Amino acid sequence: MGRETFLFWRLAYFLIDECGYRLINLNDAQTGMWLENRENKNATYIRLIRTDLAWANPFIRDQQRAASQAEELRKQLFRRSLNALNIYVTANAPIDAEQISHEENVSVVGKTNVSTILLTRENYNSSIKKVAETLNTNIDFLLKDEYEEAEIFVIRQGAIKKAASKDGEDERKLFEFTKPRFTYFFMVFQVLIFLMMEASGGTTNTETLIKYGAKYNPLILNGEWWRFVTPMFIHIGFIHLAMNTLALYYLGTAVEKMFGHSRFVFIYLFSGFMGTLASFVFSPSLSAGASGAIFGCFGALLYLGFSYPQIFFRTMGMDVITVIIINLIFGFTTTGIDNAGHIGGLIGGFLATGSVHFPRKQKHKNQLVFLLSAIMIVGGLFYTGYHHN
Repeated sequence: MGRETFLFWRLAYFLIDECGYRLINLNDAQTGMWLENRENKNATYIRLIRTDLAWANPFIRDQQRAASQAEELRKQLFRRSLNALNIYVTANAPIDAEQISHEENVSVVGKTNVSTILLTRENYNSSIKKVAETLNTNIDFLLKDEYEEAEIFVIRQGAIKKAASKDGEDERKLFEFTKPRFTYFFMVFQVLIFLMMEASGGTTNTETLIKYGAKYNPLILNGEWWRFVTPMFIHIGFIHLAMNTLALYYLGTAVEKMFGHSRFVFIYLFSGFMGTLASFVFSPSLSAGASGAIFGCFGALLYLGFSYPQIFFRTMGMDVITVIIINLIFGFTTTGIDNAGHIGGLIGGFLATGSVHFPRKQKHKNQLVFLLSAIMIVGGLFYTGYHHN
């Protein structure tokens, strides 16, 4: 008794521990699971099922359901195509097995290909070899004919614990790539600029703001292009400085720890630039502040949700989205807030992050798409701003 159940959990443990897969779903009966490895193009998702097949028709319907579920996962990842592997661990093939291929068949739904492999006692050697070939690995399990419940319990608990520890390890690697450094530099720098401006006439004085580089459309049109960058370091009044410095502390440290120093600096500066550029196009008012760059940090966190939706929504997703929505509503309903700069920074942060992606996880084609999109939007905003102001 229990050979197939033991094999089910032994294979799950192997996929998580040796092949880099992450458990994303385990059904209540603990007889079926979905595993994910986005780096494996041959089988981005694996559906592993422990079942006893009596007839072919329920098996065929379940295959089709698995293919539909895999297609939904493809859409969530915004992939053009996706390959998945559907593995059934069962003692015997269905009675009317002539209706199906014992070892492998492929279901296609939309742009998703799902290869199904049936692991039975009769065809175990050839089928496990097919699994190994698909994953480009070696699988050499030494299996007994029968297993005790205690043996199954041990391998099941081992697989579940390994999955939990891998989730924690993956999250630590993602969220704590490095220690923040430039976040603190930007915080100190904007405080020093604030003190200099206070000593030179006050941060609410229009002449002082213009002198130190606030966004002022007539001077930008007159050739003072540096005003696309300098406003992100200038603040209008102590409350403005305090709020933005506090926001930068929480958001900047999170983004810098996740993406590293050089990527963070690029994301922050490009977001601030995009915020000023959008304000230049859509708002004639004098403006300054790090809000565009800070909204760019929100954009970087949204890119985390775009790339790793499960981790994003399991950790911070709804909080980030809620704060963004509240801030945008507040900006649209309150006078004196440069919402164009906020939205420009948000979009800029998302595009900048997509252009550099995560450390040690390059996706050159996707990064090129984000980079070209950013260039096109910047070009369009420059054209609009200089021709309509």
